[in-house]
Amino acid sequence: MTVLSGHRLARLVADRTGQPALGHDADVVGRVLPLTLGSHAADLLVDWSRAPDDPLYRLLVPHRDLLAPADFAAVERTLRDGDADRLRLVVDGLREQLDPHPAGRDPWDVRQTYPGTLHVLPDRGRTCPAHCASCLRPTRFAGDPARRAAREGPAAMAARLARHPEITDVLLDGEDPLALRARDLDAYLSPVLACPRVRSIRIATTAVVHAPERFLRTADGAADADDLLRLLERVVATGRRLSLLVRVSHPRELDPLPTRRAVARIQATGAVIRTRLPVLRRVNDDAGVWARMWRAQSALGLVPHRVLVERGAGARRCFGLPLAEVLDVHTEGVRRRDGAGAPRGPDVPTAHGPDAADALSSPVMSTELGALAVDGVVRRRQGPAFALRVLRARDPGLVGAVAYARFDPAARWWDELVPYGPGDRTVIPGGRLTPEDVTGGA
Repeated sequence: MTVLSGHRLARLVADRTGQPALGHDADVVGRVLPLTLGSHAADLLVDWSRAPDDPLYRLLVPHRDLLAPADFAAVERTLRDGDADRLRLVVDGLREQLDPHPAGRDPWDVRQTYPGTLHVLPDRGRTCPAHCASCLRPTRFAGDPARRAAREGPAAMAARLARHPEITDVLLDGEDPLALRARDLDAYLSPVLACPRVRSIRIATTAVVHAPERFLRTADGAADADDLLRLLERVVATGRRLSLLVRVSHPRELDPLPTRRAVARIQATGAVIRTRLPVLRRVNDDAGVWARMWRAQSALGLVPHRVLVERGAGARRCFGLPLAEVLDVHTEGVRRRDGAGAPRGPDVPTAHGPDAADALSSPVMSTELGALAVDGVVRRRQGPAFALRVLRARDPGLVGAVAYARFDPAARWWDELVPYGPGDRTVIPGGRLTPEDVTGGA
């Protein structure tokens, strides 16, 4: 698969859209955000005739909305001046502003996000089918080596497994673990399979929708596609629950024939494909799009896993929506799903693993506290409130806790919420309480 970045990607944008200005925008933004685009996405996903408003163009291609206007202008001006040293300073400053380096925090390579879960970023591959515009850590996964996520190899993972008997779930994440050669991925999976208490293995990937040729025995397919599938079969044969966690943002990602063929080959191994579904402004913030997405997943036998709230911070600022709007889109999408033959209730294949509960009931925020479901807007004594529920937490004692935040139509994230009353501060620490909060909140 051909992967384009930098000047080559900017030229492709100008050629495919017929708009040199969009190519210029891609070049400017690409100096800060090292995004890439694979041939599958370029040829089968993006509708270039609708750029820059096409949903998958906005999701996959560098565009000027990814930078604040003043930041875009600063990079553009420095490029025009031709001062390479100044450009480097501007770019480094913007990258740090958009995605601060996690100095002093837990290393990114091998860590326990929750007591029973080991989160691993494999070190043997630093490639991804596409470093998308909505990438969680674009400057950490590509670009300047000094900013890349620190990672270690399988030995560090095996050592952590040996030291922590509470670990029963392993998540391989990062850029895309399935972009690794099969033998390199095996180096990570073999120590896990040697640990009998680990019962759940999850692999986060976008290859299924952005590079399906990774799983196909074709002229364009990966040379070791069959080896990869045999490896997945071996994991399933041990009795482990193996899930591929695939981020799907638009129903068009599931349409191409190569994707459908890849899905069938993966499912034949016994692995389950579970989808993570972010709500993204100007990509899928429409209930009709969600109804189509439910139907497409149902037709392919995919298991919807989580509807995700996009924080909309840093480089992803243009994708975020207020929580109230996310709830509206989700509620109407579920209504249309239930009336359109899409998955619901017992018709949805059973999910498994630590994240299986409440897979579709509510949008979920992944916060510093843990995974919080936004269950809706309820009426309390002093007015409307967001109802939040803790699905997973670094403190196991918080799991299942319910808390309320004062309704704010502009709030986009957990740290922007104000607790409804003193008892809600355990889950919602932000904001200042008024005397009424202390004396009257029920």
